[in-house]
Amino acid sequence: MYNFELYLAEFLGTMVLVLLGDGVVANVALKKTKGENSGWIVIATGWGLAVAIAVYITGWMSGGHINPAVTIGQASVGLFEWELVPGYIAFQMLGAITGAVLVYLAYMDHFAATDDTDAKLSVFSTIPAIRNFAKNFITEVIGTAMLLIGVLGVTNENNQIVGIGALVIGFLVLAIGLSLGGPTGYAINPARDLGPRIAHAALPIPGKGSSDWRYGLIVPIFGPIVGGIIGAAVYQLFLRAFV
Repeated sequence: MYNFELYLAEFLGTMVLVLLGDGVVANVALKKTKGENSGWIVIATGWGLAVAIAVYITGWMSGGHINPAVTIGQASVGLFEWELVPGYIAFQMLGAITGAVLVYLAYMDHFAATDDTDAKLSVFSTIPAIRNFAKNFITEVIGTAMLLIGVLGVTNENNQIVGIGALVIGFLVLAIGLSLGGPTGYAINPARDLGPRIAHAALPIPGKGSSDWRYGLIVPIFGPIVGGIIGAAVYQLFLRAFV
């Protein structure tokens, strides 16, 4: 398969991820929606299903990384080619921006009806519940390390779960959201946070407020990358104990 086809698959998968993931947040956080105030469990479930659907759509083509932390984490332990990493990340970012724009188009009236600037930003990107950069960073590292350990474990050939792997990965993301999502909103994916944050900054959202670049350019980008590398390394060390 040509590299561009792999990149296009990552674009499509990440677009679907953000469209469905940011979409569920919009349905919960914005005013006058059918799902207004339906809560964190709905958000975490929506994100888990978004991951599963996106991986089912593109996993057979590109591996369904849809996440620079997954791409870099796998490359760091020799499970993915470094030469493909820049293209994967670029198209993941483009897909994330596109997905966020589609969410805005779907919820335009509800953005206009919502006065809370944090609610509007939360549709696109993560906001920490208690702002402490060091501790927020550690939370993202832990969450993304768990993601990589889980992804590599679920897709291990010894599990023999061909056909339902994407669904199980979706449940993994749901579990991370329910268990570790409280402090930061669990970005665990630099593209999922940065792409929509760029869209938030660029789109003509009425009364949108700050895009919070001071937080957004550090914690939800580098925390997941560090966590992805650590998680992949931990799982590979675990494997060596049994091989």
